[in-house]
Amino acid sequence: MSIRILITGGAGFLGSHLSDRLLADGHEVICMDNLFTGRKVNIEHLFQNPKFEFIRHDVVDPFKAEVDQIYNLACPASPPHYQYNAIKTIKTSVMGMINCLGLAKRLNARVFQASSSEVYGDPEIHPQQEGYWGHVNPIGIRSCYDEGKRCAETLCFDYHRQNGIDVRIVRIFNTYGPRMHPNDGRVVSNFIVQALKGEDITIYGDGTQTRSFCYVSDLIEGFLRLMNQDETTGPINIGNPGEFTMLELAENIIDLTGTTSKIVHQDLPSDDPRQRQPDITLAKKYLDNWEPQVPLRDGLKKTIEHFSETLNLGKAIGF
Repeated sequence: MSIRILITGGAGFLGSHLSDRLLADGHEVICMDNLFTGRKVNIEHLFQNPKFEFIRHDVVDPFKAEVDQIYNLACPASPPHYQYNAIKTIKTSVMGMINCLGLAKRLNARVFQASSSEVYGDPEIHPQQEGYWGHVNPIGIRSCYDEGKRCAETLCFDYHRQNGIDVRIVRIFNTYGPRMHPNDGRVVSNFIVQALKGEDITIYGDGTQTRSFCYVSDLIEGFLRLMNQDETTGPINIGNPGEFTMLELAENIIDLTGTTSKIVHQDLPSDDPRQRQPDITLAKKYLDNWEPQVPLRDGLKKTIEHFSETLNLGKAIGF
């Protein structure tokens, strides 16, 4: 059955892939984005689709729409972007969530909150389970994002308990793929862009800190399974439980690009977590045995090909 769906932050990396998938499944999509970090280039291939509508609007300001489902993906998600205007970041998470929940209340619509593994902070347990309350610095340089996402989850559950709003919460772990912003400061895009340009690959710290990398198509599949099931509100971890050090990631990218780039080390940023790995037991239980399907090297190859085309750097390394 075709339904009408609003995606806030719909012109971003994840929002554009979600738009693609929902349209391919036959739904109508309203994409709302203020284009602070979202980009029209991510969705311009959809402009001729009669079931797609783009609205330039900031989720912090009230809005109305007539929809059946709401996916709230609006918020800068990389440290350079969310630290650029910390007050705006936390307003986006908190006021944007209030506006989405208020709309859901009026429409009796289901609302999906894209939360983050950052709610766990620098975790003291490993891997991270949804029942873990986290180890977060409330006054650090990353707090605008971490605490904003935590508060958004609180709002979801308060609206759910008090007003019966139908909510779904996902906690996203590191995700990568085509349409990542080339200057977003995330490790995958940083390493790939540096490798394609033949620049030194910058690793912060000694490179032994770990992350878990989920390819975007696997994440979007998890989104849809969570949104369209009725057993749990979440929160549910969605990510790849395979764990890699920064050095391993850099070496894979060097190998796949054939670059002559060298690895250099710089100081670790403040509050940067040492480990991040999802426990996906609940995802398997509630989301029809969901787990990632795309191996890291396969996903990296697709991402490298995308960056080499969009940055016009492919000739230098043989793509």
